Amino acid sequence: MTIIINGKPREVRAVTLDAVLAELGYAGAHVATAHRGEFVPAAGRAACTLAEGDRVEILSPIGGG
Repeated sequence: MTIIINGKPREVRAVTLDAVLAELGYAGAHVATAHRGEFVPAAGRAACTLAEGDRVEILSPIGGG
């Protein structure tokens, strides 16, 4: 299915947010995620089911000072 990840269409096979993260190489990474504009905590990613055309944001922390 095609979903929008960080503003760009991507074809994925996975149907849950945690599986999409693994498919895209983010397994084990410390990232923040949002689905349809709503924050999804790490503990809720396995239960977050995706559908065709859904919007997902994946944000990595940035260090600085």
